[in-house]
Amino acid sequence: MNALGITASAGVGIAEKVCAFIMLIPSAFMQSISAFVAQNVGAHKVDRANKTLFYGILISLIFGITMSILTFHFRSNMAGIFTTNPMVIKAGADYLEAYAIDCLLTCFLFCFVGFYNGVGQTIFVMIQGIVGAFGVRIPVAYVMSHQRPVSLFHIGLATPCSTLVQIIICLIVFHHMKTKLKESRT
Repeated sequence: MNALGITASAGVGIAEKVCAFIMLIPSAFMQSISAFVAQNVGAHKVDRANKTLFYGILISLIFGITMSILTFHFRSNMAGIFTTNPMVIKAGADYLEAYAIDCLLTCFLFCFVGFYNGVGQTIFVMIQGIVGAFGVRIPVAYVMSHQRPVSLFHIGLATPCSTLVQIIICLIVFHHMKTKLKESRT
């Protein structure tokens, strides 16, 4: 971002402040799901742990849809909370437009991360996070930063791309875990 200039860098910095605030509720879901899943796995109630994931995603999705709509439609107002510079507000709003998509996706990813932490799969959580960051987010942002004309919206798409890949990885592992559990019961 720094190579794009001070305005773009400041816009992304402001957008990231907004994103940090928006992520408070999905983070809370992640932490509470982790604790609830761990308690149920410890009590040998795996079905309840799985239901926790499902209902956590469902409830979090309501928040995600709401924040996605608000972020998309009021992105300039949100960026304007932290600055009065119209160019920085526009840059932040462009980045937040892509982030509005991620608001929908993080409700899934954060709930999965909470679930996997709760079942003790912390190494998997670390690996899928590294794959998302270094295998998807950074390369996509790099490629998008070299497209002409450069757009903070396009660069911002790296985040939902990364989140989507991480969700797919989580779904594959979840399916594998359920299949393995069914086989061990028979």
